[in-house]
Amino acid sequence: MSEREEDWKWTESEQVHLPPEIDTTKPSISRVYDFMLNGKDNFAVDRQVAEMALRIAPNAKEIAQAGRRFLSRAVRYLAAEEGIRQFIDLGSGLPTRGNVHEIAQRVDPAAQVVYVDNDPIVLAHGRALLATNGTTTVIQADVREPQAILDHPTLREFIDFTQPIGLLLFSILHHLNDDEDPVGVAAALVDALPSGSFVAMSNFYDPGDEHPESSRQALTAEKLFNENLGTGRWRTRDELMAYFGGLEMVEPGLVPLAEWRPEPGDTWERSLAYYTVVGAVARKP
Repeated sequence: MSEREEDWKWTESEQVHLPPEIDTTKPSISRVYDFMLNGKDNFAVDRQVAEMALRIAPNAKEIAQAGRRFLSRAVRYLAAEEGIRQFIDLGSGLPTRGNVHEIAQRVDPAAQVVYVDNDPIVLAHGRALLATNGTTTVIQADVREPQAILDHPTLREFIDFTQPIGLLLFSILHHLNDDEDPVGVAAALVDALPSGSFVAMSNFYDPGDEHPESSRQALTAEKLFNENLGTGRWRTRDELMAYFGGLEMVEPGLVPLAEWRPEPGDTWERSLAYYTVVGAVARKP
């Protein structure tokens, strides 16, 4: 049986009906990430890109796991310590263990969560997952059109823009090319948030002279991503800090994912890739 036939057998057994607009002959960012997180919602073409990335950065799967753990800590911090009860998760990707609504609703079962992604397979899986969850939904939209997201009737139904919001931008802005104005996109989203809201963000990072070998690995990975996915930018600290203009950074600031408020006993190998993905949380005053 071919690998593609195995993919189809899996979707049948899981009773997942792929929308006709899903092209399984082209790699998908969401499905490549899914593979890195040891998920099964990916196809041969996605695994090929992921395996190429692993040849450049053998610890890439560990960094993907670090990203999920950062998400968990950041959302728990916002819900438990800052009292945030509504979240917008842009570029949410395919459902996996430790989703935003699961973390937030452990703190308050009434917490509202809207997932946003432009991949139709995310919409299909998300709707199946959330069929019985009345406080969480998923919409299909493109982060490059922030006003369309902000005006989306479903988002407006779930999110109250008179109350603080947790805006989650995990692993999304680095998939906008420079000519797509990621700083402008972030600014448009942040401008719509009420005071007391928070932005949590993770991004590919080029550490430059601070870690030159990691920087070289980042530039090699950037070339691979752009050749195969048409997207992926490892930006400098100054470029990333531009996303946080007018916001108050929460300690410890913009740091490698594993260093943002780690749990007791957390340990991570400081591989080259360790320094090429960073995260931060900031408050809108």
